Amino acid sequence: MPPPRSTPGAMMRSHPTATVFRDVRPFGAARSVDLVAVDGRLVERLPDGVEPSVVEGAGRIALPTLVDAHIHPDKTAWGEPWHSRRPAHSLPQYVRDDVELYEHQRTPLAQRAHRLLTHAVACGTRAVRAHVDVAPAYGLAGVEGLAQVRERLAGVLDVQVVAFPQHGVRRAPGASALLAEAAASGLIDAVGGIDPAGFDAGPDGEGPAQLDLVFGLAERHGLQLDLHLHDTGERGLGPLREIAERTKAAGLSGRVVVSHAFCVPELAGGPLAKLAGLLARAGVGLTTVAPSAHQVLPFGELRARGVRTGLGSDGVRDAWSPFGNADMLHRAHLLGWTTGARTDEELAACFALAADGGAELLGLPTVTLEPGSPADFMLVAGECLPQVLVDLPHRELVVRAGRVVAQDGRFTG
Repeated sequence: MPPPRSTPGAMMRSHPTATVFRDVRPFGAARSVDLVAVDGRLVERLPDGVEPSVVEGAGRIALPTLVDAHIHPDKTAWGEPWHSRRPAHSLPQYVRDDVELYEHQRTPLAQRAHRLLTHAVACGTRAVRAHVDVAPAYGLAGVEGLAQVRERLAGVLDVQVVAFPQHGVRRAPGASALLAEAAASGLIDAVGGIDPAGFDAGPDGEGPAQLDLVFGLAERHGLQLDLHLHDTGERGLGPLREIAERTKAAGLSGRVVVSHAFCVPELAGGPLAKLAGLLARAGVGLTTVAPSAHQVLPFGELRARGVRTGLGSDGVRDAWSPFGNADMLHRAHLLGWTTGARTDEELAACFALAADGGAELLGLPTVTLEPGSPADFMLVAGECLPQVLVDLPHRELVVRAGRVVAQDGRFTG
């Protein structure tokens, strides 16, 4: 695709900033249109007297850019020398391997995270919720590093930072103080937690102590909450119900998310409907990363019942797994694969979870490609949205707030 061309005189004025993306097909529509972006929003027509820049779309499909609702960029070895992983079968073993990889890597954390997230932008991502480890082994290095990356990418990628106690706050002495320091730092958007009834219950088995801490920090500092919940069965469902009740009691509706929630896919019928109703009334959202057919959330029913649900990358080439690529279109493809999506409607629903679901979860406006919508989209060659999701064509152009930020798979900033 040729680079954007500026019309004569465009450099002589600073406001408003206008670009016409000519001959594109929103969501793969049969008929091409022009998308007109003015000061970061799509408009019906150009204001009088404005001379826009013009980008030729040549009939390519325009699709909303996507939202990664769950990623761990502090852990990544993306772009680093190959790291050989050994078998691990429990959370304590994975946590051990996290520390070993962290100590092994020579590239600074902020540089690795920036490299990964600019790649995500080039793949069509406009926002991420970044979970960063807070533990005695790292101090606040992850929080500080991601705060630097967030500042560098301001205006290109929205980055929400979650201080995540991967090692637990009760298992790891000193972790609770670090989490409190992170909460008071002004550098984070949310406080995390992990398996309060299982991994982090503590020697006395009092799992609620973790929830006391993280809910207290969220209320005290005006932060959101995003807690990892891997536990299955009642050991997962009990804390999930308690999180919903605490959310209602604290007036935190819309500000609490539970990631993974592997206990939810075990439910069906009435029990699933009852739990979904509880979560919807409390304003608790869920995030899945489509890890496998039996662990992916039943996102269609959850969203239909009012539960905000998003999709994320999780770890990207870290100690937990050599896989991952921070490409949310590919993640939506994997979601379709793991759920057995077959019809065009099912495939489109997988894309919508990565676009609209993630935006709703992070409190961002959805991209409709209609006038008034954020001018955040990507251009790809293809026939239709379902075919794009299956074939994963090259992202030829990525646009953020009406400005080209990546072209032909390369981040341009």
